[in-house]
Amino acid sequence: MQILSQIFFPSRRGNRSETLGIAASQSRLKRKYTRSSSDRRGNLSDCAVTERRNVVVSAVEEGIPGAGVQRKRKVVEHICLVKAKEDLSEEEEKDMLDFLYTTQYQMRGIVAMSLGRICDQNPEQFTHAIFMRFQMKEDLAKFYENTFYTTVLKEHVIPYCHGFINFDYESEVEDDILPIFRKGEEFNYGVELMILVEFSQSSLGGPAEDAITSLANLTVDFPSLIVQATKGANMKMDNIEYTHGLVVRFRSVEAFKIFMGSSEYNTIWESKFMPFIRKALCVHFSVDPVGKELM
Repeated sequence: MQILSQIFFPSRRGNRSETLGIAASQSRLKRKYTRSSSDRRGNLSDCAVTERRNVVVSAVEEGIPGAGVQRKRKVVEHICLVKAKEDLSEEEEKDMLDFLYTTQYQMRGIVAMSLGRICDQNPEQFTHAIFMRFQMKEDLAKFYENTFYTTVLKEHVIPYCHGFINFDYESEVEDDILPIFRKGEEFNYGVELMILVEFSQSSLGGPAEDAITSLANLTVDFPSLIVQATKGANMKMDNIEYTHGLVVRFRSVEAFKIFMGSSEYNTIWESKFMPFIRKALCVHFSVDPVGKELM
């Protein structure tokens, strides 16, 4: 499990696509691809997810009338970015991630979780990321005060790191068990993308919401690449380091690269984000069925 993290401002000259080594065309965005069956979870220093299974394109993409109408349910998303100490050993890292991952089994209200390590250094020096989903705001409030979680932080996280930030937002997902709990084969593997953005004060409520909504709408257009995406404004008004967040689960590394290098994504970023943002942080990490191996 790892994360590639960087402050991301797409170049108008297109060198983002060159860095990813892909040709971003809409035909590639909507094509189907097959994952190999040889992927297995490696150690924490691997920075790749091997493609694994056949992608099932949803009825929305196939153009079935009425297929895009879905009932929604509110959820609360929690992002934690950690700055681990430089001399962190593999055993210490495994201890930290194992205990963080098992918090979902010790507390009520956590319905989904993923976590991983940053592959490359970044200006903010974040090394690991944790994503959690809660049913309600009340569950999140209890989570911060839960003695099991505070003990995990005190004994298995803080000794190994020198700082972290939390970001919480309310969003909506399809009102069904698998999307809510992020269960099923399509959630077992892939890439988790987290985007945190600080919009200028003058853009809040107008251009800022338009930018986030436009990006979220774009993710819906490509179900062959993306399993699920959520977005929302920072719930903590006293924490204004970032104003908005977005989490996207991609089906594979290739799907992530195709989408991030696409002209559609870069056009939205350059036209709707860059004129109004003060800073942005983009992190992604590989997702494997860690629950079967940890602890």
